[in-house]
Amino acid sequence: MGDAKVIPFHEGGRRARGEREESGAAPEAAVPREAPPDGEPAGAADGLDRALARGFAFLRRRITGEYEVDDFGYDEDLTDEVLLRLLRPVYEKYFRVEVRGIENIPADGGALLVANHSGALPWDGLMLQVAVRDRHPAGRNLRLLAADLVFRLPVVNGLARKAGHTLACAEDAGELLRRGELVGVMPEGFKGLGKPYAERYKLQRFGRGGFVATALRAGVPIVPCAIVGAEEIHPMLGNARVVARLLGLPYFPVTPTFPWLGPLGAVPLPTKWTIQFGEPIGTGERPPGAADDPMLVFQLTDQVRETIQHTLYKLLVGRRSLFF
Repeated sequence: MGDAKVIPFHEGGRRARGEREESGAAPEAAVPREAPPDGEPAGAADGLDRALARGFAFLRRRITGEYEVDDFGYDEDLTDEVLLRLLRPVYEKYFRVEVRGIENIPADGGALLVANHSGALPWDGLMLQVAVRDRHPAGRNLRLLAADLVFRLPVVNGLARKAGHTLACAEDAGELLRRGELVGVMPEGFKGLGKPYAERYKLQRFGRGGFVATALRAGVPIVPCAIVGAEEIHPMLGNARVVARLLGLPYFPVTPTFPWLGPLGAVPLPTKWTIQFGEPIGTGERPPGAADDPMLVFQLTDQVRETIQHTLYKLLVGRRSLFF
């Protein structure tokens, strides 16, 4: 199997995508997909032919090494053709994600997307990545910041890198933002992911506002994002702390189905999700050295947190049902 070309980041996925567009093989995820007009057949046979052609073309590129990765390990070809295609049925059919305010994400240039985090397992980050890629008119890629635990796990480490995720540190985040990428962060971290069901939709602390300082230094807007539906996929009734310590995990969830049903208990409940992107909060007009002003960083951090919390309450009030 051929080796991939490792190219400078700023020339990364954009160049590969441009080459595919010129050859007439633009990825379906680049634009929102539309249903066929009324009265026209769906063309199942043609769809199967196209899928097979794409599959064989993908295998050929992997064998010959005609694909590229950036200097963070992001493999756009693998992400579009395999990872997102596997996640898309979960997004569309299982969680039935509804997206609002996608126009608040800039069409180009760097931006920091800040979202709440929940659900015991990080399905919300994956669904957020699909939402941005499929629903944004520019088909933007979301580069998620992940905890160091993700990069210590075998298999998961490699997949996370190839999907465009990187370590949640100021250096990596700042570099991505300066290069014009859309970066996603969930400041609650494990405190949000592993919080008990009784505290659902109550945001945990956002830390010391490191993400705000990073956005200020890069001069990029901050886009608040609220996710409703993820809190209930694994209702966490308890935390087996002794087991968590033995396994080196931040928590070990006890839910109505896990660990009682074994691996089957890890299947999430099919809740109905809503993802809403709020209006961007600008940082470009702040005075020089604003990132080193602890009071300003605290105020902006609190503004982002309160915006997300208010949006969560609003979405919950308007929610008809947990599953519909």
